[in-house]
Amino acid sequence: MWKKVNKYLKLVNKLVLYLCGGLTSKSIFFDVKEFLEVFFIKQDLPINEQIRAREVQIIDNEGNKVGPISIHEALDIAYEKKLDLVLVAPNAEVPVCKLMNYGKYKFEQAKREKEAKKKQKTFELKEIRITPNIEEHDFGFKCKNARKFLEDGNKVKITVRFRGRELNYVKQGEAGLNKFIEELSDIATPEKRPVLEGKNMFIILAKK
Repeated sequence: MWKKVNKYLKLVNKLVLYLCGGLTSKSIFFDVKEFLEVFFIKQDLPINEQIRAREVQIIDNEGNKVGPISIHEALDIAYEKKLDLVLVAPNAEVPVCKLMNYGKYKFEQAKREKEAKKKQKTFELKEIRITPNIEEHDFGFKCKNARKFLEDGNKVKITVRFRGRELNYVKQGEAGLNKFIEELSDIATPEKRPVLEGKNMFIILAKK
């Protein structure tokens, strides 16, 4: 944060000198841009006077290659076109820079990322627990919930818990799970058929 404050103070001093006639508009142009970029634009590429190479090759805004030329000539071209000089290939034999409106580029990039995140939807594995001797009313209610989860794109795990003597009714629990498979067959397919693990038996349904 203090680095940003120092940049701000230096810029203020230059603005004062400019207003007093001690600096040209050209000499302060990139300082103003750098100040705005430091404070308002998250940078991931060196731009303008941050570029330390002595010579660069330029790709202009029409895709034409220019260079190799000195970094000072490149900055002059960027200034004349009112664009930023962005270092895109620092490890090339002659570093490559591209002329662009960097602020606009970062804004559009952030907008695209935001739109992509909106389109992404995370899906969960929802679990519904039932008893081996589930009643018809309870079955209908839980089946309705399972359908809603599936319509939202989630997978559904339906688990029968056997307690104590209920382990004698494994076939009954399996029949209950198969009933869910049949009832939801219009929207879902079972990824797993009824599986008994310890005192639990379950199926996993996924949307067709």
